[in-house]
Amino acid sequence: MATILIIDDVKTDRDLLGKVVSTTGHHAEYAADGQEGIAKAKTLKPALILLDVMMPTLNGFETCRKLKADPDTSSIPVVLVTSKGGESDKFWGQKQGANDHVVKPFTTKSLSTVIGRYVR
Repeated sequence: MATILIIDDVKTDRDLLGKVVSTTGHHAEYAADGQEGIAKAKTLKPALILLDVMMPTLNGFETCRKLKADPDTSSIPVVLVTSKGGESDKFWGQKQGANDHVVKPFTTKSLSTVIGRYVR
């Protein structure tokens, strides 16, 4: 069982993501914003980070860039889970270091498939 860190400012979205994580047989940890997420990523060293983009203070793109620039967290795969599904959003996410992109609303199957790509 791997630990997957969910960083999202909306509690209902965190809960929904956590349910999908548990159906894949993994353990979810949560952070409500980018700063908290970065701190938890450093201490928990999760196998994967599911990261929302639209968050106050430190958005998901900024959070991803900081995670990927830090040697302590740079190797952790980051999947952006966001309603921003345009090609420019996907491109910008990749430029920040994101490994993948899932568009909200997602299905349990589609998110499970992406989780399986990065966590065994």
